[in-house]
Amino acid sequence: MHIQYTDDDIAAKAVQLGLIEKGEPLPRNLRGRVVAAMLQEQAPAEATAEPDIADEIVIQPNGVILVDGARFPWLVAKEPIDVRVDPEGVSTVRMTLFASTVQIIKSEPREEQR
Repeated sequence: MHIQYTDDDIAAKAVQLGLIEKGEPLPRNLRGRVVAAMLQEQAPAEATAEPDIADEIVIQPNGVILVDGARFPWLVAKEPIDVRVDPEGVSTVRMTLFASTVQIIKSEPREEQR
């Protein structure tokens, strides 16, 4: 599914989020934050469900990584990959991914219940 937002849609959302006042230009460094908020609002409820665990991860000598038979779609850094095998449970693979930008969103503090 391809989602596209107009500059006006993004500016209106930035105003709603309190990042800018109406009529002000949106700084480039805030555009991604606004689009992320818009996408999160449109995410289907099932997207918040617990993600699936891979059945099989295959790491090949040429750097290709297959997850359940499909090629892992992101570039992986040429750094050590940490593999922990648990024959009686869930094994883990830890690797380093490249990203053009990284955004960390803090959760809202919970109000204490009385």
